[in-house]
Amino acid sequence: MIEERGTVVAVIDEAAWVQTIRQSTCGNCSARKGCGQGALASMSDGRANQVRVRNDLGARVGDQVILGIEESQLLRASLLVYAWPLSVMLLGALAAAAVWPGQDGPAILGGVLGLAAGFGALRMRSPQGRRHPGFEPVLLRVDLHHVAAEPVVMRDSGPLGMP
Repeated sequence: MIEERGTVVAVIDEAAWVQTIRQSTCGNCSARKGCGQGALASMSDGRANQVRVRNDLGARVGDQVILGIEESQLLRASLLVYAWPLSVMLLGALAAAAVWPGQDGPAILGGVLGLAAGFGALRMRSPQGRRHPGFEPVLLRVDLHHVAAEPVVMRDSGPLGMP
């Protein structure tokens, strides 16, 4: 289970909106200068993301919570998003190369059209994927060390702090 800490920013019906801050561990890696992941992480570090999760634990606005998602589901979603369009692109290029052997132009065009078709099919399928319970993060627990304090009510006081 991959876990992430976040703060509940809104509770609507049976759902909680949790804000997380994307962080990178690239600073600890010896290959940070030659890695594409490090470049992507440097562009998005410190950016807040909001995620909608079922609020089965009764978390309240301001509570620190722990979200989780199964590694296998994350791997499955990653394969779907990356491998599917690339596979369809490769099939498009191979099909065009088989129909017009020895010509690079049709193979390139077949690859581009295959990639577009792969992304189009993925986009058409994405609404079903969003509702798939395995692809949604779950609220694991409210972090008891960082529970939100009750709001403080300040009253207007007179001169020198006297009521």
